[in-house]
Amino acid sequence: MNLPLGYRYAATFAGIRKVAKDDLALIVSDTLAAAAAVFTKNRVVAAPVAVARKHLALSRGRVRALIVNAGNANCATRTGERVAAGCARAAAEAIGAKVEEVLPASTGVIGVELDARLIVDAIPKLVQGLDPARFQDAAQAILTTDTRAKTAFATVKRARIAGMTKGSGMIHPRMATTLGFVMTDAAVTPAALRPALKRAIERSYHRISVDGDTSTNDMVAVLANGASGLAPPPRAFEEALADVLESLARQIVKDGEGARKLVTIEVEGAESDRAAERIAREIANSPLVKTAIAGSDPNWGRILSAAGNAGVAFDSRRAKIHMQGVAVCRDGLAADFSEEELKKKLDETECVIRFAIRGRGSGHARFWTCDLTEEYVRINASYRT
Repeated sequence: MNLPLGYRYAATFAGIRKVAKDDLALIVSDTLAAAAAVFTKNRVVAAPVAVARKHLALSRGRVRALIVNAGNANCATRTGERVAAGCARAAAEAIGAKVEEVLPASTGVIGVELDARLIVDAIPKLVQGLDPARFQDAAQAILTTDTRAKTAFATVKRARIAGMTKGSGMIHPRMATTLGFVMTDAAVTPAALRPALKRAIERSYHRISVDGDTSTNDMVAVLANGASGLAPPPRAFEEALADVLESLARQIVKDGEGARKLVTIEVEGAESDRAAERIAREIANSPLVKTAIAGSDPNWGRILSAAGNAGVAFDSRRAKIHMQGVAVCRDGLAADFSEEELKKKLDETECVIRFAIRGRGSGHARFWTCDLTEEYVRINASYRT
């Protein structure tokens, strides 16, 4: 791991989870860092999201730390904002920062009261355990139904970027339950960081779906503390940031609840990129398409039907569909292909669906999803109990 300079990490078990594994993480920048974040667009907003938004505005995009708990979303509760603000305050006091310089984040079950004392009492142990080498511990502590930690790294003009994320179900980010935190030692101002993050999010987290549900707690934050003394060219920095976020987003989908296959959807020839994205999103969220992929069934008619349900005007007689590089539909009609051979190709762990509209449009979009299996139902039928 090529970690950025000037950050320390810690994780501990605070008793929020039912099982004894780390459920609280602290990420601290040694100096005040420029910060930018994007949050859920769900109308039901978790308390830590509301508090983090407020703190980011009050600090004018300057942050020292992130305090993150797993096992409880701190959403739709009587004491939510008081708990989120109180935990941020306790963390700020422990590291010598202003309260608005700490952003809280939570993930887990909605509608269950979160005992603030569990977090507050664990903060001294967290601070004592802060270490530049404990990046992976923090990445592990923020997980819920994830089966593995998700991290990504990049270097841009010798400045370093490191990211961690969690997410496996309730994934359909529209700013997924999705949390993402990226740290860099590049020197970037808050004013430059905000648009760079928003553009990078558009080609990464906004292009994934596991189940079509947007969480109440979605949050992706980027900290840039300038500890390297390096200021990469804005375009190069944004490209590196986007690469990290795209890697993290793909890892979320690959680890979707019950998923066995990562599915890439390519749409070409739409009237605009936005139109292409709407078609790709509709295909990605179709339970019929996702279950067909789970069963390695080359049922291309489901793909064509989903595309037609996207609210985008196109002539189905000009549609072409490829699955795993095999043409299954030409001009809206069945192509000549071997179902037996294609079924073998669809057994692979990564699948590609290409939907093209023959015409003059230049709109293009890439989207990632996963198959929908019986395991997804099992996990979510007993998630709370």
